[in-house]
Amino acid sequence: MRFIILAVATCLASTGVQAQTIDRILERNELRLGYRVDAPPVSYQTTEGNPDGYAPQLCVHVAQGLVNSLKADNMDVQFVPVDASNRFEKVANGEIDLLCGAVTITLPRRAIVDFSIPIYIDGTSVLLPANAEQDLRALANKTVGVRRDTTTETTLSTTLENVEANDDVQIERFADHESALIALENGDIAAYFADQSILTGLWMSSPKRNDLKLAREIFTIEKQGLALARGDSDFRLLVDGVLSSLYANGKLRETLESTIPGLEAGQGLNAMFIIAPVIR
Repeated sequence: MRFIILAVATCLASTGVQAQTIDRILERNELRLGYRVDAPPVSYQTTEGNPDGYAPQLCVHVAQGLVNSLKADNMDVQFVPVDASNRFEKVANGEIDLLCGAVTITLPRRAIVDFSIPIYIDGTSVLLPANAEQDLRALANKTVGVRRDTTTETTLSTTLENVEANDDVQIERFADHESALIALENGDIAAYFADQSILTGLWMSSPKRNDLKLAREIFTIEKQGLALARGDSDFRLLVDGVLSSLYANGKLRETLESTIPGLEAGQGLNAMFIIAPVIR
């Protein structure tokens, strides 16, 4: 890890001028990490108001690597709560330096922010009543739920079309996952679509867990990364260097397994570890 951090720091010094994000961090002596409060188990806020989940825990290690590389031992590191509607705006305007949350990398989002190398592979799945058919074609003439302002909302119609389940399916858009779970538990919707990791957290936390089931199948493959300011290649290189070290020393996998207990890695997640950047 020390080697890659020194290499990145040398590269930054050779440019003769530091990138905007690094200047801002050093000037205020503070690193601000945004995190989603409502996307367990990847990123959420505990009942005590603290950040938790895979991405925030990983960002603790990322922050230490950044502090070490910038030689700023007394730097203050702050976690800032964000939600799905304001997270990218806060990155773009500099309110936060790095977004540590469930963030799918897409081209439209890259018009607003940049992303680190992937830290997670997820995909759209569905939570259903325990007695429901697994065949999504059975959802015809029923109402299903999805969280608004998410990639799942954008791709849901295509997902249903691919399994010939789009005819007469009504889509209800929810402001948060918790209200959608209540609607599913009460029978107001027949299914709830979201990232498989988020559905796992909802299912495990539900008092009516035995009345629900989580489909094993995923309908999309989505890469997730840490979001940072667009066009700031020096800061992105610094972040990617730290993440590469965490891949190499096993800390990234260890953090993933400890924060999402019982996780069974699929083909996408296993592939992420295989193609992780090589440190030389």
